[in-house]
Amino acid sequence: MRFEWGPIGADRLAADVACLVIVDVLSFTTSVTVAVEAGTQVYPYRWRDESATVFAGQVNAELAVGRRAATSTSPWTLSPAALRRAPFTPRLVLPSPNGSAIASAAGDATVVAASLRNAAAVSSWLAANGYGSAERPVGVIASGERWPDGSLRPSLEDLLGAGAVIAGLRKYGSGALSPEADAAAGVFASTSDAGAAVATCASGRELAAGGFAEDVAIAVELGGSAVVPLLSDGAFAPAG
Repeated sequence: MRFEWGPIGADRLAADVACLVIVDVLSFTTSVTVAVEAGTQVYPYRWRDESATVFAGQVNAELAVGRRAATSTSPWTLSPAALRRAPFTPRLVLPSPNGSAIASAAGDATVVAASLRNAAAVSSWLAANGYGSAERPVGVIASGERWPDGSLRPSLEDLLGAGAVIAGLRKYGSGALSPEADAAAGVFASTSDAGAAVATCASGRELAAGGFAEDVAIAVELGGSAVVPLLSDGAFAPAG
């Protein structure tokens, strides 16, 4: 098992692993779990621009808008709380410069979306399908956030989410961990209250201050989801 950060890290690992696990706790992969639980296929898309509208039309899907741009006719956003309240839609395009960008860098690797909500379920699924072995190595990618200049800002919430997946898979007797993966698992294992840590870290405080404390509360539902969103034919849907 290996651990890296962001789209560039995903691009570097994609050719060397059989599965990429994307972790974007606030909020892409948390939102994916909420939508997939409800029966929605989620199409990741890298940009939120006119091309996203065109793509949504091509796949006959609704398009998620910015958190503050929701309307009665476009209630779907990157907010997991908004997705819980929104009417059911069978297909949703979910733009995200972090999580979706990583999904697009995966190449031929299997792609799974993980968060603190479903980390245990993802670890179990990986082990049951032979991932985490020398024959089927795993790369866990923490999405991180962005500084104003566009550079990667490593984030505690994604380090904890990635660590939760790695620590969980290690319990099943997976193969060797890279030093980076071992350190991520150690951070999660040594954090006495991961939910509180996410709620009070920089990203959690920023969301709450912006009026989205409910999104943080959903993101820290540790073990609250048994769904394993698997990317297939361009969309996340429950793994078989």
